[in-house]
Amino acid sequence: MAYALLKTKLHIPELRPSLVPRPRLIEKLNQGLQTGSKLTLVSAPAGFGKSTVVTEWIAVCGRPAAWLSLDESESDWVRFVSYLAGALQTIQAGIGESLLAILLSPEVPPVEVVLTALLNEIAAIQGYFILVLDDYHAIDSPAVDQALTFLIEHQPQPMHLVIATREDPALPLARLRARGYLTELRAADLRFTSTEATEFLNRVMGLTLSATEINSLDTRTEGWIAGLQMAAISMQGHPDASSFIQSFTGSHHFVLDYLIEEVFNQQPPTVQAFLLYTSVLERMCGSLCEAVLLDSAVSGQTTLEYLERANLFVVPLDNERHWYRYHQLFAELLQQRLQRSGNVAVYHRRASEWYENNDLLLEAFRHAAAANDVARAEHLIESTRMPLHLPGAARIILNWLAALPQTLLDVRPALRWRQASLQLAIGQITGVEEKLKAAEAALVGAGRAGGALDDPTRDLIGKIAIARATLAMHQFEIENILVQANRALEYLAPDSLSERSTALLTLGLGYYLQEDSAAAERAYSEALALAREGEDITHTILASVRLGQIQMFTGQLYKAAETHEQVLELVHQYSPANAVIAYMGLAEIHYEWNNLDAAEKYLEQSLQLAQQYDHVVDRMILTNLYLARLKLARGDVCGAERIVAQAEQTVQQKNIRIRQQDVAFCRSEILLRQGNLEAVLQLARQHDLPLMQGRTLVAQGNPRAARDILEPLREQREAKGWGQRLLEVMAVQATALYAESEKAKALDLIGEVLMLAEPGGYVRLFLNEGRLMAELLSATAVQPVLPNYVHRLLAAFEGEKREERPFPATPGFSSLVEPLSPRELEIVRLIAQGLSNQEIGQKLFLALDTIKGHNRRIFEKLQVQRRTEAIVRARELGLL
Repeated sequence: MAYALLKTKLHIPELRPSLVPRPRLIEKLNQGLQTGSKLTLVSAPAGFGKSTVVTEWIAVCGRPAAWLSLDESESDWVRFVSYLAGALQTIQAGIGESLLAILLSPEVPPVEVVLTALLNEIAAIQGYFILVLDDYHAIDSPAVDQALTFLIEHQPQPMHLVIATREDPALPLARLRARGYLTELRAADLRFTSTEATEFLNRVMGLTLSATEINSLDTRTEGWIAGLQMAAISMQGHPDASSFIQSFTGSHHFVLDYLIEEVFNQQPPTVQAFLLYTSVLERMCGSLCEAVLLDSAVSGQTTLEYLERANLFVVPLDNERHWYRYHQLFAELLQQRLQRSGNVAVYHRRASEWYENNDLLLEAFRHAAAANDVARAEHLIESTRMPLHLPGAARIILNWLAALPQTLLDVRPALRWRQASLQLAIGQITGVEEKLKAAEAALVGAGRAGGALDDPTRDLIGKIAIARATLAMHQFEIENILVQANRALEYLAPDSLSERSTALLTLGLGYYLQEDSAAAERAYSEALALAREGEDITHTILASVRLGQIQMFTGQLYKAAETHEQVLELVHQYSPANAVIAYMGLAEIHYEWNNLDAAEKYLEQSLQLAQQYDHVVDRMILTNLYLARLKLARGDVCGAERIVAQAEQTVQQKNIRIRQQDVAFCRSEILLRQGNLEAVLQLARQHDLPLMQGRTLVAQGNPRAARDILEPLREQREAKGWGQRLLEVMAVQATALYAESEKAKALDLIGEVLMLAEPGGYVRLFLNEGRLMAELLSATAVQPVLPNYVHRLLAAFEGEKREERPFPATPGFSSLVEPLSPRELEIVRLIAQGLSNQEIGQKLFLALDTIKGHNRRIFEKLQVQRRTEAIVRARELGLL
């Protein structure tokens, strides 16, 4: 599903027709643009007209502008960047569109990766523009401050940033100021001059004050615009303006108390009630206000329109005048007065009910929390409609849970479980087990964990087990995954579709890690069915991704390709992180079909996404290893070697033990292609790679030893049902039999392989076994098995020859006694390109005698006497 941004936050405030012109401030702001300033900071206390002057300026400066009104919910950097991209889309449609999808995923990339992509798109915008961040003081997040600092430091030239705030942000202002990149408007700049005060009080507010009265009032308010506005409202209709001004003294706090009484008391009782009770709302529309008041005699929309006409500190948030907000300062004053009445919770609760009825559950939760209505907040959290996938949603709930008294949590085990599960959802595993134990203790304390269990208790026990299975998954404890997932399925209610789907997904992963393909496929299929029944898009994607992996490993390549394509259709709008697996799956399938161009396309897409997810770096490693295998299939041994070397470094630096065997397997393929067979055997023994040991022993001319290793491996893979991995073993066994002159047995076995491989359309399975396999397939012409399939495979072998893709080492082209060094390999490749000794020396910055010395050692190792013979021999060994 798409992430709907609140469009009113992107609305540029309208200029009031009775605006006081402020040319001196406009000139200062324009000067900042002309001198190449990156940032304009408008920083002053509440009520100084910051937003108004910025609105006036962008209306006349001649540049298009994007506007973002901030509140505390944008303290989550993901939500902040999402709205930032949304604001920029008002300048240029489509900008940041892909980022909005990525930011919705459960696995969000690092902030610098996201901002780099966004900055690249901003740089492509044609023409200069302004981006305004209003009310930045509402942000309380070092992560957002750091993100904004990164954006400013790498800000493209077309963009000018404006920040309006009540307090200076935690940005490198001194550095920006020293470099001439900062324009500033402070409270001293924003205060009304006597001329501006006269214009405001007499023309805008309709008073007839003398110059002396205006100067007196201006002096006492110190040019503070909000103070002047409230004083003017209080004076409208006042019989003696002079006496009012004379009594208008004291600090701002006393002035505010006085003015709120004057302004508030002059309104009819119905309007007073409306102002007080709706002050709990951050944003309001007519029907929401009516729900909060519960007074059938009051029309919410009519009253809001009256407040706007009466200049009673309401701000329209859209052009249709549907949504409004109070001036923040005015709202705070009303809230203080309402707080004294002691009825605040009632109005928050009513607002919560309205938001729930209108499917805005996160806002409903916020008001329930503000009302301290724990039961209602818990009810909302448990709703399947709660948008926990939205950026920052889980943290909002976690912050509320963290603030609850421990004594309250101790008697509400479901809240303890929810706390643990939300932590797992955002990747925080520290303290999860302790919270789950506390939930269980609360069950026991409530007498709900002994004897006959009621349905809600059983369901909660099942949910706790899911959380433990997920925790075990993070900690790679396979047995515990299976135990807890099965326990969850035992206790969960039949209609808990989402939770049962989660349990089955976790169970399937446990079976997958145990290499029990049949059990994994059953679990994933059941999880997918439940997710579809419950219209749960998240679990539908996860189950489909994992089912596609199982289908591929069991040899169902066409079915797996269809499943992965379906996943890509779903994740396009929802969860790009899971697209990495789907792209990798399609790449491997096309690799097996020998569609190398298609495989490369999918790998590039996979790598592009995988690089964005630092905390799932193993996916990037796997993608790179597939890319290395692709390069090897195309004969680019050097390219494959570079990629694997980088993967080895990443695995070592980040201690990703789960990928060590994958890297070792890919490294051994390269060594085998280079003819360094002893190194392959050593690596295969070290990392338990029996398939690679078997291949190498065949290449060394020891097929008997290869068969001894491969036979138990085949039995193991047959038992576990891994079709593709079984076919790999059988293919090597067939070449071993053929090399041992057991031609009849080899033909029988290759016949079995063909029968099993043909439904999946495997090609590379055969090509990767080299010349012996080509000869063996040619020999099947005497006893034809699937002749069309065999003809297609032999044509693929011919294609490898035409494109000069070397086959892996085989007994006919045994390994070198001493392998070539990296420098010698480099020289052999330059010889093959037709370069002379002198040209090679110039290219490598080596003396001619040094090149000749290398040549002698190369010829000795290759057992040749001429350059042409060296090229042929190197090709035979797969060195070129």
